[in-house]
Amino acid sequence: MDLKEVFAINLRQIRTSSGLTQEELAERAGLSARYIGSIERADVSASVTVLGRIADALGVEPQMLVRLNR
Repeated sequence: MDLKEVFAINLRQIRTSSGLTQEELAERAGLSARYIGSIERADVSASVTVLGRIADALGVEPQMLVRLNR
């Protein structure tokens, strides 16, 4: 599994467990909901800047979004 897929899985899990929609997360992070959806589908590779913005919006450390959970 590549890092893009790990990020996608972790992002979706953390976002949903936080009770946020893609639209709410996008607004908090200053991104489009379409872009959040693309990240969650592993269609795009987010930059480290975007990773940081999403982590801040979720209230988690960035490494939580890219950690491989087995």
